[in-house]
Amino acid sequence: MPIKSFRPLTASTRFTQLNVTPGLAKKRPERALTESHGKSGGRNNNGRVTSRRRGGGHKRLYRVIDFRRDIMDVPATVAAIEYDPNRTARIALVVYANGEKRYILAPEGLEVGATIFTSKKATNNDFVVGNNFPLEIIPPATQINCVELLPGRGAQMGRTAGTSVELVAVENGQATLKLPSGELRRVNANCRATIGVIGNAEHQNVSLGKAGRNRWLGKRPRVRGMAMNPVDHPNGGGQGKSKGGGGRQHLVSPWGQLAKGFPTRKRAKPSNSLIITRHNGRPPRGKK
Repeated sequence: MPIKSFRPLTASTRFTQLNVTPGLAKKRPERALTESHGKSGGRNNNGRVTSRRRGGGHKRLYRVIDFRRDIMDVPATVAAIEYDPNRTARIALVVYANGEKRYILAPEGLEVGATIFTSKKATNNDFVVGNNFPLEIIPPATQINCVELLPGRGAQMGRTAGTSVELVAVENGQATLKLPSGELRRVNANCRATIGVIGNAEHQNVSLGKAGRNRWLGKRPRVRGMAMNPVDHPNGGGQGKSKGGGGRQHLVSPWGQLAKGFPTRKRAKPSNSLIITRHNGRPPRGKK
C-alpha cells in the first residue's frame, strides 16, 4: 500500500501524501450491511457542545462490521476489499457458503478469493490470516487482532490500521496479551481473536497537505490555549509567547484539568485487576 506524493504545483500538493490502496473495490457497499449515520456536530441531546472541534464533513454510510464472528464452521470466501470512511482499516466483504454476507476488518495479506472460517477447534495448518479462534487454542507468540474483552461481546482491542496484539501465554483459563502500547493484561481464554495484523499500516504516514482536507473529515480548527486571552483559557494571556499565561502554571484544559502526564484513569476501575503492567512499565496504581 504505497504512499503517493504529488508534484508541488500548488501550495497544498507540495506537502500532500495520500495512501493509495491498489485493488480496492469500486462498487457501492452492500445495501443490507449499511446504516444511515447522522452527524451530531459534537452536541448532546440538549444541543450543547460536549465534544469540541467537530462539525461538517462528508456524508457517510455506516458499514456494519461483524465483530462477533459467530457463524461457526462455515467457510467464507473474500469477495472484495473495500474502503470504509468510518475507520482507518480496510474492510473485507466475505460471503459464507450458506449465502450470508458479512463485513470484517481486513488483515494484512488477506486477498480476494481467499477462504476463511471461524471455529472452536483447529489444526496446526489452520492458523492463517483471517481465521478466528478462541485464545485458548491459538499458539503463543501469534500476532492477532480484533480481540474480545469478554466472551461473546465482540472484538474491542486491536482494530485500528496496522496494529496487532501479541498472545504471550495461556494458563489457568487466562490469556496474557501484549498490547501495542506495551501494556500486559489478562483476558478470559474463551475470548475470540482473528489471526494476523490489521492492514493499511501506511495510514500513519499520510499527510493531509491542507486544512480543507481535515474539514472533509469532519474536524474543525483547534486553537491553542496559549494563543487565547485569559478570559477564555487558564493558559491564555501574557506578553508574546509566554508559557502558561502570565505565570508558570502547568498546562491545563479550559476547565483546569492537568494536561501533561496527569493520570485520569479511576483507581477503582474493575479491570485494573487484569492489568499486569501498564504501558509505562509500571503496575496499575494501588497494585504492587
